[in-house]
Amino acid sequence: MEALLTSAALVALAEMGDKTQLLAMLLATRFRKPVPIILGIFGATVANHFLAALVGHSIAGVLTQPWFRYAVAASFILMAGWTLIPDKIDADAPLKAPSKAGVFMTTLVAFFLVEMGDKTQVATVALGARFDNLFAVTMGTTLGMMIANVPAVLFGEALAKKVPMRALQIGAALLFLLLGLWMLADLQGWLG
Repeated sequence: MEALLTSAALVALAEMGDKTQLLAMLLATRFRKPVPIILGIFGATVANHFLAALVGHSIAGVLTQPWFRYAVAASFILMAGWTLIPDKIDADAPLKAPSKAGVFMTTLVAFFLVEMGDKTQVATVALGARFDNLFAVTMGTTLGMMIANVPAVLFGEALAKKVPMRALQIGAALLFLLLGLWMLADLQGWLG
C-alpha cells in the first residue's frame, strides 16, 4: 500500500503544471471530447509507466550495491529541483486528429510520446527501483496522472486560473526531497 500511495501522491503533485497536463488541457480545448481523451491518457500512462517501473525494478534487482541505492536517493533529490522548473507547450501550434486516428488514438500516441523522458516518467523509474511492487508503483503513478489530468481535461482553462500551480510544484518538490532524504537517512542507519 505504501508503494501505491507514495507513487500516486508524488506523481499527482509532480504532474501539476507539467507538459503532459498542459497537453491534456490543449487536447480538451481543441477536441472537446473528454471521454476519449481521458481514456487515451489512461492507456498511454499505464503503458508508459509500466515500462518505466519495470526498468526501475529491473535495475534495482540487478544493482543491489549501496552505491545504487544512494543513486536512487539522489535521483529523488534531483527530481525535487526539476519539479520546480515549469513546463511550457505551444498552444498556438496546429493540432488536429489525423483523419483515420480519432481523438482517442491521437491522445494515446501524443501522451505516450510526450511522457518519454518527462519528470513523471523518471520519477516512475525511481519509484520502481525504490519499491519492490511493480504493480503498485504502476497503478499508483497512473492514479496520480489521472488525479492531475482528468480535472485538466474536464475543467481546462478555468482550473488553470484557479489552482496555484507554483504552490503545487513546490509541494511536489518537497515530497521528492523528503523521500530522497528519508532514503539517505535509512541508508545511513539513522532510522532504526
